[in-house]
Amino acid sequence: MNKQELIDQVVKKTGQSKGSITEALDAVTEAIKTAIAEGDTIQLVGFGSFSRGERAAREGRNPKTGESLQIAAAYTAKFTAGKAFKDAINVKSSKSK
Repeated sequence: MNKQELIDQVVKKTGQSKGSITEALDAVTEAIKTAIAEGDTIQLVGFGSFSRGERAAREGRNPKTGESLQIAAAYTAKFTAGKAFKDAINVKSSKSK
């Protein structure tokens, strides 16, 4: 599902306009990005948590030439699914089997 398909699903469920749902989704994703960039954690009870992880600097290898190179440390975005979310996924997957 891409962003437009997600917006269409929310419009169908809420009856709100496509423009207002797009604006709301953009605001939510921007708030999540800003909070994570600042090192905050966002917890959505029943859904999951977004947080910032760290990847240490390491040595890598260019697959084409085999040459060693240094990969810089970086922050990563992490998502941990909440129990209700995991349960909902497992119910749907067990029904489809």
